[in-house]
Amino acid sequence: MDHQYETAGGITVHRHATPADGATLAELAVELDERRGAILSSGVEYPGRYTRWHVGYVDPPLELVARGRSVEVRTHSARGRVLLPALAEVLRPVGEVVSECEKTFTLYIPPGTEAFEEEDRSRQPTVFSALRAVVDAFASPSDEHLGLYGAFGYDLAFQFDPVRLRHARDAEHRDLVLHLPDELLVWDRRRETCMRYTYDFTVGDRSTVGLPRGTEPSPPAPRRAVPERQPRGTYAQVVRDAKEYFRRGDLFEVVPGHKLYGTCDRPAAFYERLRTQNPAPYEFLFNLGAGEFLVGASPEMYVRVAPSVPGVPQRIETCPISGTIKRGTDALEDAEQIRTLLNSTKDESELTMCTDVDRNDKARVCVPGSVRILARRQIELYSRLIHTVDHLEGRLRPGLDAFDAFLTHMWAVTVTGAPKLWAMQFIEEHEALPRRWYGGAVGFVGFDGSMNTGLTLRTAHIEGGVATIHVGSTLLFDSDPEAEEAETELKASALLGALTPPAPVSAHALLREQPGAGMDVLVVDLEDSFVHTLGDYFRQQGARVRTLRHGRALEALRSSSPDLVVLSPGPGQPSDFDCAGLMALLDERGLPTFGVCLGMQAMLEARGTSLSQLETPAHGKPGRIRVLGGSLLDGLGEEFTAGRYHSLHARPAEVKGYEVTAVLDQVAMAIEDPVRRQWGVQFHPESILTASGGTGHRLIANLLTQCSLAAVDR
Repeated sequence: MDHQYETAGGITVHRHATPADGATLAELAVELDERRGAILSSGVEYPGRYTRWHVGYVDPPLELVARGRSVEVRTHSARGRVLLPALAEVLRPVGEVVSECEKTFTLYIPPGTEAFEEEDRSRQPTVFSALRAVVDAFASPSDEHLGLYGAFGYDLAFQFDPVRLRHARDAEHRDLVLHLPDELLVWDRRRETCMRYTYDFTVGDRSTVGLPRGTEPSPPAPRRAVPERQPRGTYAQVVRDAKEYFRRGDLFEVVPGHKLYGTCDRPAAFYERLRTQNPAPYEFLFNLGAGEFLVGASPEMYVRVAPSVPGVPQRIETCPISGTIKRGTDALEDAEQIRTLLNSTKDESELTMCTDVDRNDKARVCVPGSVRILARRQIELYSRLIHTVDHLEGRLRPGLDAFDAFLTHMWAVTVTGAPKLWAMQFIEEHEALPRRWYGGAVGFVGFDGSMNTGLTLRTAHIEGGVATIHVGSTLLFDSDPEAEEAETELKASALLGALTPPAPVSAHALLREQPGAGMDVLVVDLEDSFVHTLGDYFRQQGARVRTLRHGRALEALRSSSPDLVVLSPGPGQPSDFDCAGLMALLDERGLPTFGVCLGMQAMLEARGTSLSQLETPAHGKPGRIRVLGGSLLDGLGEEFTAGRYHSLHARPAEVKGYEVTAVLDQVAMAIEDPVRRQWGVQFHPESILTASGGTGHRLIANLLTQCSLAAVDR
């Protein structure tokens, strides 16, 4: 499928589209270990918020690089050299030409000297003036994927809003690298289709048609030693320093960071592990050339701008994130963590200030009254963290473009603080090294007027085999220094963990972790609604499980000797199922027994304990269980939460023949007789209310371990 159109700058674009295999993106990632290019993917979908596309390319024929106020257009093939004269022509009026040859064109853009109103700050001379000229030359509504792809460094902000620099900058460090691809792989996640778009360009009497697409491999950077990590407590001291600024009113919030280090020799493999282990809205792998890579899984949109449509103000969006808490071990713990996060006034204040600053950023460039909050304190879950997120939009004023939207937010309050300029000054004075790429952005600037960028967070900058991970935390006056330092380490943990491939787990190791391996368990079903979940818990510990209704179980137990008999929960009373006869047989044969709820009540009645009825039945209710002793509840702490489904119960003081090892108010919740190898619980270990922290699974593992030990002792 072919398409041809002419851009606003008179460049003719020929596009050829063919279906492709989505697996080709993974193959492309491997190429990026040695060749310039990128993959941008999205592993998290929130309706209306994040992109539907995965995009990849390799061997771009042309790139734009900025160092300070110098912009270099560099070609990497004969195809790029076809385009260079057209770009040189549109760039000459923007600044001062430094050098020009067949392969490169370099421009210096001096700062403006005239006074200006704040509403016009985004139109002042910066390297973005050059980018705007390039995009204008290629402008066309005919293609939604062709554009500039790359990374924007943190120091670019100082052309927009200068601060006093404390750290010397390496003249070779690049502040911006953008690629112009001529071949794109685009996977539409919504439709599950993948297309390959190949482009040719005609400029005057020159064309790229027939010219080879390959470029020279990107040379690796010299090997580097891994820097030493700053002493623990250093970041906590920065938090203490910031408190004095808050006290004086110089800052409302600030987001300083620090660097952690690891090793990485294969960025593509690291990217695949990271996006598998830590899916995020903005996943990316960039080979920026010169031996530099960026690999990230960023949770936060920076700026997204809709395509330009004549007569319609362009929509701009942001999704500021602030408010963080650690993930639980399961959905139930997540729910508790979410409740804690949403009830935190500190975390609410963090996000409130971020959103108020973001609204102010938009007000500079947006149609009056068009800035709106679309979503407030929404929850987003990632592999190790839970965040609260706001979603905002505005409409650009006529005459402004995506770069105005980009610049007015530079850099996001969520990586700087407020007031923004004072926060950036604090960061410059209190961080040990320049940020370089951290706190900037990665993404796409479309020739159709669109833009989609993510903040460079949760990102590793890889150079010379060293992966540098810069992490920060939003500080307020009521921040706890040690807790904020711990939060930064938690944020870095997913990346540090993905740097190293997981060690293979042997079958023998798995067996050692399953205390039920080789054991036969018979579950006696007392017409219960939870019996198969209970049986599954034993299977997860390696046991062989068979389940029989109470009548058939009694017959089977006369001729078989399972390693453990489990008396299930159930309705009614033990006498409804002739549990007295069942217990008599189990005692006669000396078979290990575990009773759950009704099963425990049967065990108690068999020893002469009278059962009582609760005034209010506890059906599907959580209860805080207090541990008194024994072995069954080892590792569950002094108290834990468990699910209850019962009205019958025994009072602890009236229990006969068993040690009461857990209680809730005046209810016996766990009993043990290790000599006879009998254990019981009044709560349900298989309930979701007992699942938090793996409580139910731990209990079953303890039971199987105790059952095995008791058999050895006999």
